[in-house]
Amino acid sequence: MIDYWALGLAYLVSWGAMMSPGPDFLIVMRNALGYSTRAGIFTGLGITMGLTFHMGYCLAGLGLVIAQSVFLFNILKWIGAGYLIYVGIDSLRSKGPDKDTLRIESMTEGTDGKTKTDKQAFINGLVTNFFNPKAALFFIALFSQMIAPGTPFSVQFGFAVLLVVTALFWWCLLSVIMGQRPVRHAYARSAKWIDRIFGGFFIALGAKLALVKIT
Repeated sequence: MIDYWALGLAYLVSWGAMMSPGPDFLIVMRNALGYSTRAGIFTGLGITMGLTFHMGYCLAGLGLVIAQSVFLFNILKWIGAGYLIYVGIDSLRSKGPDKDTLRIESMTEGTDGKTKTDKQAFINGLVTNFFNPKAALFFIALFSQMIAPGTPFSVQFGFAVLLVVTALFWWCLLSVIMGQRPVRHAYARSAKWIDRIFGGFFIALGAKLALVKIT
C-alpha cells in the first residue's frame, strides 16, 4: 500500500531543504549575483545532476552502504569540506568591481571583471552537491524512512523524477531573481564586502561539514 501522506511530507521536506541557506543555495546565489542568470542556471543544473546521482544510488540500495561505511563517508566529507573552503577563500580574495564593471553591460561578465563559462558554473554546482555528505544522508533518510518499504519501485522512481524537476525549477527561479540587472547592480556596489560575507559562510560551512560524523 502506498503511503501518500509520507510521500507528501517527504516532498515538502525536500522543498525546505532546497530553500534553506546551505552550500547549494549559496553557490547559486554567488554565481547568479556575481556573474549572470545563465551562470546561476548552469550552477543549478550541476546541483541537479548531483541530486540525481544521490537519488539514483538510494533507489539502487547503495545508500545504506555509504551511510554505514566510515571510509566512503569520510572521503565525501573531506573533499566536500575542502572544496567549500576553497570557494570561500576565493570569495574572500575578491577585490570588488571597478567603475566600468559597475555598469554591468555584459550578462556573462562578473562584477569583478571576470567571466565564468557554462562548464565552470556547472562544475561549481556539481562538485558542491556531489561531495556534500549531508546531501547523501538526506536522501538516504528520505527514501529509507519517509517512504514506506512496500512502496512500488515505479512510485519511488516517479517521486525521484518529481524531486529532480522541482530542484531544477527552484534553482532556475532563484537564478532568474538574483540575476536581474537591478539586483546585480545593487550587489555590484557592495560586491567586495558581500563576496567576503559569502566567503565567510562557505568557510564556516566547510568547517562544519568536516566535523560531520555518521550517527
